[in-house]
Amino acid sequence: MKIVAMIPARYGATRFPGKLTSDLCGKPVIVRTYLSTVATGLFDKVIVVTDHDQIAEQIKAEGGEVFFSKKVHESGSDRIAEAIENVEADVVVNVQGDEPFQDKESLGDLVKVFGDKEVQVASMMRKIDDDVDVINPNSVKVVVDKKGYALYFSRCPIPFVRDSFDPFYFRHIGVYAYTKEILMLFTGWEKTMLEKAEMLEQLRLLENGVRIKMVETKHEAVAIDTKADLDRAIAFYQRNFS
Repeated sequence: MKIVAMIPARYGATRFPGKLTSDLCGKPVIVRTYLSTVATGLFDKVIVVTDHDQIAEQIKAEGGEVFFSKKVHESGSDRIAEAIENVEADVVVNVQGDEPFQDKESLGDLVKVFGDKEVQVASMMRKIDDDVDVINPNSVKVVVDKKGYALYFSRCPIPFVRDSFDPFYFRHIGVYAYTKEILMLFTGWEKTMLEKAEMLEQLRLLENGVRIKMVETKHEAVAIDTKADLDRAIAFYQRNFS
């Protein structure tokens, strides 16, 4: 089974433009993401997919492979679909470019589920231990069936608790793995009603009848969406790698 990691790296982020080229303890954020992904040793190939010369040059300076997007894309999935079209791969892992500390154990668990031929898409989730996170619409929640397949994703707390009951919640970790075949199909489908309502593209898969296998992880992703997030990432690096 040939496994390829694709790292979508768009320069023009709305909340923090240029975040991927920002310095993170001596190297740009996107380079930290690329290097930590390579360091897992899980992938036959790691490709950064970008629309920006500076990002491309920073990756090439590390000896990395870059695909330069020729089209305008709405999502990272669309961007990697363009890049993977002519690349030999069985499983494609979409690694978020703004998450610089990739974890070998959790990515390995994600890839492992494709040993089951029924799995077409997989993603990760983590138990929420902060009540504020439960009600935060930027923290996407997921509920699963007894076999670990996603039933629904929402920005709202799910499940809703009507009576006295002490539930637990899972936060969706936005790292996806797809068979190449389903990735190419998925990115060709039109946006669906639930996807538009929640602004969550994974709902397009569920609405089209594609099951998403969820893998529980203890990995705490450090995602950089704001300058404050970058400051936290710097502190994380200094605590763990300095």
